[in-house]
Amino acid sequence: MSLSLTSRCPVCSTKEHLLRCQGCKVQLYCSRDHQISDRDAHKKACNAVKKAQQTLDVEEQKLRAHPGDFMTPPNIFEEGVGHFWGIHETRPYMRARYGLVESLLKIKTSHAVQAALNHALDMLRLCRGDNIGVRDCMPAMFLRLGKDQECYDFIKWYFTTGQRSNYDWGDTSLPFLDVKDADPFESTELFTKRFADLSFVVAGALIKIRLLLDVKALQNSIVLGEKVPQEVLDNIRGQLVSSIVAGRKEIMESKDQTALIEKLESQVEEIYKAVAASNEFMWPALLRPGKNLTARLLGYAMGTPAHMQMVLQYNYASWVETPGAIEVIRELSKKHSGN
Repeated sequence: MSLSLTSRCPVCSTKEHLLRCQGCKVQLYCSRDHQISDRDAHKKACNAVKKAQQTLDVEEQKLRAHPGDFMTPPNIFEEGVGHFWGIHETRPYMRARYGLVESLLKIKTSHAVQAALNHALDMLRLCRGDNIGVRDCMPAMFLRLGKDQECYDFIKWYFTTGQRSNYDWGDTSLPFLDVKDADPFESTELFTKRFADLSFVVAGALIKIRLLLDVKALQNSIVLGEKVPQEVLDNIRGQLVSSIVAGRKEIMESKDQTALIEKLESQVEEIYKAVAASNEFMWPALLRPGKNLTARLLGYAMGTPAHMQMVLQYNYASWVETPGAIEVIRELSKKHSGN
């Protein structure tokens, strides 16, 4: 499966010999001439990133210069790790860093998304309780970068350990985000629980759809294999799928993917229904986003259009950048609407 997000010159689409924009550091160009020609299109997003970075730098300097008092430990970036938000003086810094994440995500390159994800992960390290809610936009970042396994592990931790009522978020000696190599082919139980985080469930649906599209691609290659030498076919099949499927020897070597395709189709439909039950506006908006992508996010109640808008804005790019994914939802929507 080939994702459309990448880092390339926005003028000529070349991916080689690229130079970073010295303003935002995450847009790339093949030449100075192409950077100049793209300036009008890039200027707004570039300036937003620069401004957000400057604001963050100021807030970080304030924290590092803080001498410490009875409320604020000295060396706060070492002594306050794990519970930053509980220290009042850190809040402008955390808000500024979240603002930088939002600004970076306005730039459609893998460098920008990776930079945003790095900031978000470090924000969770500094404040496990995540009072700002940065975790809600992170699954889509993993997926946009093709890190499907890391995304599934991230979601599973929050849907298992992260759901325990006795988990002490302030105790940094406890394991945190330690799920590794969970099985993304397992049942949909994680995603169909009542009150499951909608942004995570929508990301989970995309993970399952990507697996389904990968396995279907393998099935199609079986017919191709009747006419192509095995060595060439193996190379083609390896390029068709994600690292998750490529790492499953039993799947890659199977001559018939029918049963697995049926299993994944059933799982995708189960998650589709769970999302529709949680927020009836979600799938229609994914198919016809309109102004929902530019609506201001001012708070929401569960199941409302405002909730959908938040989740859609976090996740839409990951769906658009996955060829065929939205079409799967379109077909399910037709099936369940009776049309």
